[in-house]
Amino acid sequence: MAQAKSVSLDHFNSTVKSAVKSAVQKHPKLKLEVPTGAVFGYLIWGIPAPPTFFQNVNFAEAQAFADDLAANIVVEPEFSAMKTPAGKGAIYSGGGHLILGIPPVQEITFE
Repeated sequence: MAQAKSVSLDHFNSTVKSAVKSAVQKHPKLKLEVPTGAVFGYLIWGIPAPPTFFQNVNFAEAQAFADDLAANIVVEPEFSAMKTPAGKGAIYSGGGHLILGIPPVQEITFE
């Protein structure tokens, strides 16, 4: 089993905000506000999307957004261990919640 790596939660949140800004610029059709922080209580780590998110986009566009979001998070050296094997982002939808982000990494603890 890999040794757990400790990372800064503040740095992760600021990296997520920057990743969202970058992904929104690349996908202007997707209207998302920059989040105040990441969500960790689901099967993925990421940002909540508003209920209206899928009104103007299809699933392929949402997946491309999640992929860009994930790519912009893992480029930070501190978060490179979070890169998924396929380099793909993740989308979680359940209980009225829509989360865009990356699959959780067991070898990471937050400071």
